[in-house]
Amino acid sequence: MGLTAVLKKKTSFFSIDVEFSCPDGQTLALIGPSGSGKTTIIRMLAGLEEPDEGRIVYRDRVFFDSALGVNLAPQKRKLGYVFQDYSLFPHLTLYGNAAFAAQDHKEVDSLMGFFGLTALRNRKPNEVSGGERQRCAVCQALARNPQLLLLDEPFSALDVVTRRLLRNELKKITETRTFPVVYVTHDVTEALFIGNTVLPIVAGMVDREWMERIVAPATEPGIRAKAARAPKLALAY
Repeated sequence: MGLTAVLKKKTSFFSIDVEFSCPDGQTLALIGPSGSGKTTIIRMLAGLEEPDEGRIVYRDRVFFDSALGVNLAPQKRKLGYVFQDYSLFPHLTLYGNAAFAAQDHKEVDSLMGFFGLTALRNRKPNEVSGGERQRCAVCQALARNPQLLLLDEPFSALDVVTRRLLRNELKKITETRTFPVVYVTHDVTEALFIGNTVLPIVAGMVDREWMERIVAPATEPGIRAKAARAPKLALAY
């Protein structure tokens, strides 16, 4: 059970050709250099871009199938999507943003409390910090009660300390949920920390050797230990 995807798409610079899966309750980290196709992959999962060929299935529900001519609209895929750039409504308060499209306002209150935003609930996005805006964006995505959570480098624009705090908070909350999470990052430490499975993407293809080259110089014992398992983590079929 969970998410499975086979995706092929020609871009201006290379062709994306990947196959992966992510079980319910686990996180798949897509890692790779900038411009390697990670965002295009996650946008195809969301329905914001259409693959040239392939199939995307969550449990027994087909999101996309080029052979069958199926391509569900993004709003019908029932997913949460957190972008890099704090995609909040400027005219709404933080609470209004978090509650947008939420099914249960008690869940919104709980999430706001977990992410330390209760005292800021009546402020507008321009009245809080970048980290607080991104916390709210994560609340908004989770409050939708999604069947799939997609995060596209959600903390890349934040300072190191804030990024680490939010990463820890996100890991704690996603570990309590039963849906798959696909997390895009170019930070190998972040990928190894947050992902149950790490999928290295370079020029639209899975590249295990890239991952091995990146983790080889790691100096922290914990990173080295996990990096040694990277080839086993790299692909999920």
